[in-house]
Amino acid sequence: MEKILVIDDSPVQSGFLSSILADDYESTICHTAEEGLEAAKEGGYSLILLDVIMPGMDGFALLQELKGTEITRHVPVILITSLSDVQYEERGLLLGAVDYITKPFKPVIVKARVNTHIQLYHYQMQFKERAMIDELTGVANRRRYEDESASRWREAIRFQIPFSICMFDIDKFKLYNDTFGHPAGDKVITAVAQTAASHFHRSTDLFARYGGEEFVAVFLGEQGASAFEFMKTVRQSVEDLHIPHNSPVSPWVTISVGGVTLTPRRGDKLADNLKLADTMLYEAKRAGRNQVVWSNQEREQWQEK
Repeated sequence: MEKILVIDDSPVQSGFLSSILADDYESTICHTAEEGLEAAKEGGYSLILLDVIMPGMDGFALLQELKGTEITRHVPVILITSLSDVQYEERGLLLGAVDYITKPFKPVIVKARVNTHIQLYHYQMQFKERAMIDELTGVANRRRYEDESASRWREAIRFQIPFSICMFDIDKFKLYNDTFGHPAGDKVITAVAQTAASHFHRSTDLFARYGGEEFVAVFLGEQGASAFEFMKTVRQSVEDLHIPHNSPVSPWVTISVGGVTLTPRRGDKLADNLKLADTMLYEAKRAGRNQVVWSNQEREQWQEK
């Protein structure tokens, strides 16, 4: 059953909204903007019904927060309020609301608009997913990386949390293609991509095919040493596939990984740190491949072998 978040300081109004939708949707009710924001960040909602007039943070301020946060910015928000002046409706729509329902409302109108916007939301998400998926591997493509990595970078700056970015590629992949052929090479790229992607399952994780046999990953919240250990696990999981390879590195298909962890500040550039991750990848290759080389903003460095 689809999940809807109702944010309204009135127990009577929020209960009424929930009862209207009870046959078709699972509703979660929050009575403050702060509580609603935390619930929304947990994810899984297809729509948010938001009262404008609330004590403390009002609906317009909360709407700005929702649209400025990566995990909630695509969730449609319908504003519900007794403010009937067109300037308030215009303000809500300009801030990103998809619709505006004035009180007193009719249940049939609420149901119709909720149904419409949930359907539109799913159509948009399906279209976006198709445009952002690498056809060969089924993981995110470079376009999605470029779209979403910037949002995660801004969140790391805003909340001052560690940001890790890494690049890796398949060792001696040209030799593999020359030995086993391009169709076999495509299967290897897919197997490596899906194996690595299985480790990136948090809502703040991003894993994508960057191009050819090269991949990029972003994850938040880990310090440098733990990010390094995490990527060692990813590297080992690829080697454990035991895909035969006629390579001087290993009898199996392997990857080399380079990455960096930092807590970014305003003025720092994501592109500079992607370049640093690429430099660490070069160091991993120079040191013999099939290993992880990692750095942090204090220029500490970890090398697997």
